[in-house]
This record gives sequence, structure tokens and C-alpha cells, in this order.
Amino acid sequence: MANVSTLRFGAQTDEVTSLLRIVNMVRVGDAVTRPEIGRITGLGRGVVAQRVDRAVEMGFLEDAEYAPSSGGRAPRTLRFRAERGRIVVCALGGLHIHVGVTDLDGAILDEAHQAWDISRGPDETLRTATSMVDDLLARGDGTPVWGLVVGLPGPVDFETGRPVAPPIMPGWNDYDVRTVFEQRYDAPVWVDNDVNLLAAAERSRRRDEAVDLIYCKVGTGIGAGLVSHGRLHRGANGAAGDMGHVRVPGAEQVCRCGKVGCLEAVAGGWALVRDAGAAIADGATGPLAEAVASGETLTLEKITLAAGRGDALAISLVQASARQVGEAVAALVNMFNPGVIVVGGAVASTGELFLAEVRQRVYELSLPLATRDLAIKTSENDSREPLRGGVDLAKEQLFELSLPRWFAEGRPTVAAVHGAHG
Repeated sequence: MANVSTLRFGAQTDEVTSLLRIVNMVRVGDAVTRPEIGRITGLGRGVVAQRVDRAVEMGFLEDAEYAPSSGGRAPRTLRFRAERGRIVVCALGGLHIHVGVTDLDGAILDEAHQAWDISRGPDETLRTATSMVDDLLARGDGTPVWGLVVGLPGPVDFETGRPVAPPIMPGWNDYDVRTVFEQRYDAPVWVDNDVNLLAAAERSRRRDEAVDLIYCKVGTGIGAGLVSHGRLHRGANGAAGDMGHVRVPGAEQVCRCGKVGCLEAVAGGWALVRDAGAAIADGATGPLAEAVASGETLTLEKITLAAGRGDALAISLVQASARQVGEAVAALVNMFNPGVIVVGGAVASTGELFLAEVRQRVYELSLPLATRDLAIKTSENDSREPLRGGVDLAKEQLFELSLPRWFAEGRPTVAAVHGAHG
């Protein structure tokens, strides 16, 4: 039986490799009895028993109920001890903060949500976010945090956990978000673009597939998360999928990033609010115009609701946005050849009104081979999607990518996962 020092300091021997594999097999349900583990791994009964005993001793596995008998004595099942640690997800949007706490299997145990303007800056925003997390953890039973995921509404260098020139986040450029959370919670932290969390949530529904997927979020801003063969594709520096700032030919609108003619400046939610206001000022009529005339503030939510109720101005704005987004997505389809496109976000919440236009442009402008087996659908529109996606990302990082580095410690540490200085 391997001792802790071998596991911690020695090379990853066959013994350690098989031990890690067995823990993960039980965790995901690929094998939950000792005979099943033996059949899948090819290890002998005695070796399997030794590895399982070691995993139980270290606190990762435990015996559970008996499995149905196949003729002989019924085998005892094993279970992964998901209650040993907590995963925290902090999803920051342009206008909200959503935090949640889960067990190691991803079951959401508690959550909180509040309106918040990300432009208030990193110091105030992160104080508020960590206070919300503290409140959730204080309501729990004291189980330690094993990992945290933070989603940000802008470009993120995933390796360092720092945002890079985010257009709607003044003061956030190169801010060390990861260290703020690591020092407070003494656990490894991953920081990613918010759309990647949504893409990870969609990926988690297709864990049995090596899926190629695009998640296109059309809300106040526009972005895309790319999943290639089941892995999030971030590119060399984390900028993959930032389609909101692709230039639209002939467009002259000034974008929030300072450039001219970006897709977001033409088709994003804030652009729809701008264009609706201009149209109403020029004499457009209908329920939306009447609401503004009565003193109501024009918002993206009011536009999408009005579109769902048949307001002509709102419908025209949503459809125009969808056509521009569809053209940008078509370019991604030709280059990336996904099997699934999921469209989400506040503008896309208008459903088929938006999706029909996107589909039409994608099929018109993409190569026939690229669209032969392509499915285009709307998202689940579940407010918990960022939490589910963050948990999926954390589980991937903890158990699929970094497990050999921290396994001997019994729980993940910042030093083991990211190095002593992150």
C-alpha cells in the first residue's frame, strides 16, 4: 500500500494512477462496486481491494448499500463522499451578483442573488460578493471550501485569473481577482468569462458526448463560449469567442469598447435600448412608446417583454439584432463546425422570434456540410445556469486536471493546484 510521502513526492506510479482512476470512476458512476472496478481496470481482486481500502482510508470513498445480486453474494457499492467539501460559485454580471454553494457532486445547497452594477469597480464589488459568500457559508455546517469559480462579464486571462481591458468594467483591467478569493477562503480559485460558465452548464448536460458546442449569449452585451471535443476552448490568452467586438460591415455606431461598428454596438441589448429611444423620439408608436411617454424608464427587459406581446417596434429591433447575430454566428459555424448552438441571454429570451432569424442567417451563410447535423436551440433560461456551469468547471479542474497534484493532501490546496504564489 502506498504511503502518503510516496503519493505526495514520488513519481506518479501505476499504483497512484490506478488509485486516482478508481476514485474518479466511483465519483462519476462509471463503476460503483469492486467487481465492476476490476472488470473495467483489469486489476486483480486483491489489488482492487487494496486501492479501495486506501481511498476509503483517505476519506474519498465509503461503502454504501448492497448492489443487486447476479447469482452469488451481492456486492457492496461504493460512493464518493461529496459532502466532504464545498464548491463556491460567484457569477458577476453587468447588473447582478449571483453566488451559490454546492457539494462536490454539484448539488446546489444554498444561493443568493442581488442587483449590482459592475461598473462600481472591483474593490466595492468584490467586498459585496465575498460578503454574500460569507453569509452562505455561515448558514452551512462548516464544511471546508475545496474550490471557487468566479465568472466575470468580460475577457479574462484564465491562467492568471485577471480581467483584460473589459469594456463594461472600468477599473478592473489586470485586477488580481483570483488572489482576493484565495486569500479569503484558502482554496484554489478559477476565474473565467461568464459566457464560458454558461457553455460549461450546457456541456454538463452532454457529459456522455465529446460535444462541439457554441453558447451564444445575447444580453446587454454579446459573447460566445466554445466547447471543443468536450473541453472549453479559451484560445491562447482567453479571448476565444469574443464575438461581440467583431466589426459589422458598414456599421458606424460607437461601441462601449471605444471602437466603431462592433456587433455589440449594433445588436447588443444596450444598443436596442438606444435605438428604441431614438425611434420613439422620432415618432414611433405602440405600447412601448406609450409606456415611455407615461414616464417609464426604457430598459432591455421592457423591450423584450413588449416584443413578446406583439409591439411592432420591439419586434423589429429584436429581429434586426437576431439577423446581425446570425451572420456572426454563421462565420463561427464555418470555422468551428459545432454540433450544437445554444442561444441565451436577455435578448434571446424572446424565444422563437429571435431564434428563427438566427437560424435563417446561419443556414443561408454557412457551408452545407457545417450545418448538415447542426442543432440550434435556445438555452434553458434557468437562473441557476451560471452556478451549474461554474460547478462543472470546478469539478473539471479539481478532479480531471489537478487531482494528481493534491490527492495526497486529502483536499485541494492553493499551493498544490496553482503553485505557492498562484
